[in-house]
Amino acid sequence: MPSSEQRAIDPARSEDLAESLRPRLAVEAHFERSGRTFRKSRFRLWFNRKVKAAALEALFKAAGLYRRGVLNALSPVVHRIELDFEDLPAAFDGFEIVHLSDFHIDAMDGLAEALAPVLKDLRPDLYVLTGDYRFEIRGSCEEVYRRMKIVFSAMAARYGTVGILGNHDAAEIATRFEEMGVRMLVNEAIELQRGASSLWLIGVDDSFDYRCADLRRATCAISNGGFRILLSHSPELYREGEHWGVNLYLCGHTHAGQVRLPLIGAVKKNAPIPRALIQGQWAYKSMQGYTSWGVGCSTLPVRYNCPAEVAVIRLRKKR
Repeated sequence: MPSSEQRAIDPARSEDLAESLRPRLAVEAHFERSGRTFRKSRFRLWFNRKVKAAALEALFKAAGLYRRGVLNALSPVVHRIELDFEDLPAAFDGFEIVHLSDFHIDAMDGLAEALAPVLKDLRPDLYVLTGDYRFEIRGSCEEVYRRMKIVFSAMAARYGTVGILGNHDAAEIATRFEEMGVRMLVNEAIELQRGASSLWLIGVDDSFDYRCADLRRATCAISNGGFRILLSHSPELYREGEHWGVNLYLCGHTHAGQVRLPLIGAVKKNAPIPRALIQGQWAYKSMQGYTSWGVGCSTLPVRYNCPAEVAVIRLRKKR
């Protein structure tokens, strides 16, 4: 269980984490100096924050839908999924993972309190977090830490909690989360063992905005075959994941569209990916994947036909 109190990080781990975060810190500094990101100009960032959000809020309120959208966003739903794999080691048959993504929690009043009792009823083998804890792309993260402590206090798992950063997150979040007991992966991998069998968790930095993902580096320490689970904020590395022998690709970022229309589905993909990868279970060649619907919201704290998701994924050995 992640601790809600700060703890000291082992000095060697602190040095490794600092080294892994150097590319992201350089990009953060560039964004700060330029006032833009690689994908969005100053004007687009301003327009999205000051005009687009206000216009959408006014539209939903005029239609009498805004309050309903907020209530939807604060009603997380548990989805249970079983995934079958021929090459899953027998020792990990039945291994259960709770996958959470896209909290944007500092802009979601009441989300931590709504999520905590749902998580308390779960006892998985492992929690994984696939990024975007902050709402904006810059500014203080203190409210993120305060609210995530509430979430972490409700989480208990045999193998603890492992997380990665998203495209809204500051590098400092990795350090602070490790102080709270979350093992953050920044282009690195860790091994879980049951007897002589291995399950590898591979975590990459953000590929969507920061462009710091390095799957080659993340997999270089893997010394045996083992079963490979990739944590990537966005689904867009699906080709690379399959190339590097990933068995299961877990990601988020898309929010499953956040606003979904009957028959049509997601209004917006949020990433340059096939529509089949926007939400839920999918496959690419020999690799399986799951894109979280997300637990938080972007632009506005509303969801329509798209519940906030707590995904409980059970791994099964195909017989």
